Amino acid sequence: MTKILVGADPELFLKKDGVHVSGVGLIPGTKAYPHAVECGAIQLDGMAAEFNINPAASEQEFITNLDTVMTILAETVPEHEVVADPVAYFTREYMATQPAAALDLGCDPDFNGWTRSVNEKPDADIPFRTGSGHVHVGVVEGADVTDEQFFNVCCDAAKEMDLFLGLPSIFFDDDTQRREMYGKAGAFRPKSYGFEYRTLSNAWLRTDKLKRWVYKATQNCMVGFMGGQRLAEKYAKSVDVQEIINTSNKKEAVKIINDAGLVMA
Repeated sequence: MTKILVGADPELFLKKDGVHVSGVGLIPGTKAYPHAVECGAIQLDGMAAEFNINPAASEQEFITNLDTVMTILAETVPEHEVVADPVAYFTREYMATQPAAALDLGCDPDFNGWTRSVNEKPDADIPFRTGSGHVHVGVVEGADVTDEQFFNVCCDAAKEMDLFLGLPSIFFDDDTQRREMYGKAGAFRPKSYGFEYRTLSNAWLRTDKLKRWVYKATQNCMVGFMGGQRLAEKYAKSVDVQEIINTSNKKEAVKIINDAGLVMA
């Protein structure tokens, strides 16, 4: 059986005296040149503090990698609080003090697995920023991300992840404003090792239970998917899964979760 590796590159925010502040000048590393640390790396992403972990082959390795890098990140900014807030609010006056690179959004496009099209670039002028909890899935090596067949498989995998992770996530993540910019249903990027599922916010970083659920739900999803299971296609015949996730429709979400025997966080 193919080994399924699970990684993540969440974005967290900094607070000082209870107020969100930019990570500019505080967080080492950039997207192009991450600052390597034990079990992963940290870097500035816009105004947020992003980190990534080494891909994990077990639940405990996933937890260890997350906790190790998050601890290092917190120790890097000891006078600040590092928070898993899906949305961070900034005044326009404060944002005007930031360098242009810190305000840019959507430099690399992501895709919608349901429509198989590019997602619209977000409006960088909105006076808030969002924190993601992207999950990376590794199942291959050296895939051609421009190959149409591989792209279509990634689309189907992202839709399946919507059922296993996207639908349950609306019960522990009440925020809906983030989806004005990022994180709509089926959001993904193809990767040479598999794909990056981009629908979740950073809210799952708040507890050990949620972290473990993300790993187990991802594994369960991919074991079934690689075995030919296509739950997303089944339910899409009668309901609009995209709409349910994008509007946080818990009433309709729980019907699918219960009917499919999916695991809540």
